[in-house]
Amino acid sequence: MALRKFKPTTPGQRNKMLNAFDEITASTPEKSLVVGKNKSGGRNNRGKMTMRYIGGGHKKRFRFVDFRRDKDGIPGTVKTIEYDPNRSARIALVVYADGEKRYILAPNGLQVGQTVVSGENATPDIGNTMFLSKVPLGTIVHNVELKPGQGGKMARSAGTYAQLMSRDGKYAILKLPSGETRMVLVTCRATIGSASNPDHMHVVSGKAGRSRWLGRRPRTRPVVMNPVDHPMGGGEGRASGGHPRSRKGLPAKGYKTRSKKKASSQFIVERRKK
Repeated sequence: MALRKFKPTTPGQRNKMLNAFDEITASTPEKSLVVGKNKSGGRNNRGKMTMRYIGGGHKKRFRFVDFRRDKDGIPGTVKTIEYDPNRSARIALVVYADGEKRYILAPNGLQVGQTVVSGENATPDIGNTMFLSKVPLGTIVHNVELKPGQGGKMARSAGTYAQLMSRDGKYAILKLPSGETRMVLVTCRATIGSASNPDHMHVVSGKAGRSRWLGRRPRTRPVVMNPVDHPMGGGEGRASGGHPRSRKGLPAKGYKTRSKKKASSQFIVERRKK
């Protein structure tokens, strides 16, 4: 994983840093695992705009990614490492011994030709999927299930991971990079290693046009709106806008919005650090 720096030959090239895509081995996706993807432009089924600042962007095709990794005991060979426009991490095409092809979330360090396997008898090697009851303590994992058989939900974006700290009865204790510690059932699965493309956080677009290619339209700052449009709008001259708050009046920047009655709170041992 590496980044490309550009010489400031134009204003758009100045400070631009992009992925070098060194790990990508194929540019055309597997046809049987791809389907067309429609854009909503931020509109709902009645054509009404429900999300602002969405529209345009390059056409994408959706890749079916196997987050469940439930093909137990059948070894698969990594054929390609590919770019997926729908996520920040890379994906890998795996061809199993019985001939089936699946895309999986590629962990950091996965190589073409490597064999991956999942299930009860899998070993704690990069790319293998195991039950948390079998993962050695201290191991870095990603694509962690929150409910058995549901498929990975946690630590799926580029460079993310969780560390298995201990086991307590039917729960495994996982620590996340944010500092949060939470319990997950030991019957849930997780994939060994951290998610690929850890340099994604250092990417600098360089120009507004790159955001338009990603489907993001220009965002209007609340302080330049009128009072009818936003609580922070209005005022004479360059008014600061008062207390930062959302369009609906909820305080921002420090105000906790998490529900105190949220069911998953019982599984959080220690909240993330401020």
